[in-house]
Amino acid sequence: MASKNHTILLVDDEQDILKMLSYNIEKEGYKVYCAEDGEKAVELTKLHTPSLILMDLMMPKMDGIEACQIIRELPGIKQPLITFLTSRSEDYSQIAGFSAGGDDYITKPIRPRLLMSKIESLLRRYDLNGEQNIAAAAGALVVNREKFFIEFKGEKITLPKKEFELLEMLANNPGKVYTRDQILAQVWGDETIVGERTIDVHIRKLREKLGNDYIRTIKGVGYTFKES
Repeated sequence: MASKNHTILLVDDEQDILKMLSYNIEKEGYKVYCAEDGEKAVELTKLHTPSLILMDLMMPKMDGIEACQIIRELPGIKQPLITFLTSRSEDYSQIAGFSAGGDDYITKPIRPRLLMSKIESLLRRYDLNGEQNIAAAAGALVVNREKFFIEFKGEKITLPKKEFELLEMLANNPGKVYTRDQILAQVWGDETIVGERTIDVHIRKLREKLGNDYIRTIKGVGYTFKES
């Protein structure tokens, strides 16, 4: 079971949804903050450094995609898990969310008991990530799990959470070939339903930042990290 010592930020422009979510989450012992738009979500993230953000996609002032991108670039904070909670279930919406740095995607409406089960699963993943202390190095690239950043050619780079977890998994086992199913299970979790295109999007973004020398595609199988 995940620790109750977590702060959760709820972001939605519908007051009824915020009230329902906060009621069910607070009665389980979590600290909850609420925001009605993306701008407020960014402010509250700076103030309270939540462990988990449940955020709608379509909102006034600043939508969830833009808010997620800004949060992923905030310096000096431990990055939260960001889960989009939305009624839009199209593939392109999910891909946009993951590309912005989102960790998961929950489609409305969702029953309170199922929502709490999902939150527990996400926070267990958050706790597990925090307990790991791994650094992997390959040439000009250093992946630092303890401080949750990478160094590439002497430059410190903060990656979106899923990009970092994917890179760290591959870099910590150079030469090992990971199938797409293994990547989905380890990085996104068995309970998360995402398409294989999500992996491709994250691999492409990593290659844009690191070049094509580190991550190899094994056609018809998956991906591997170059051996030293």
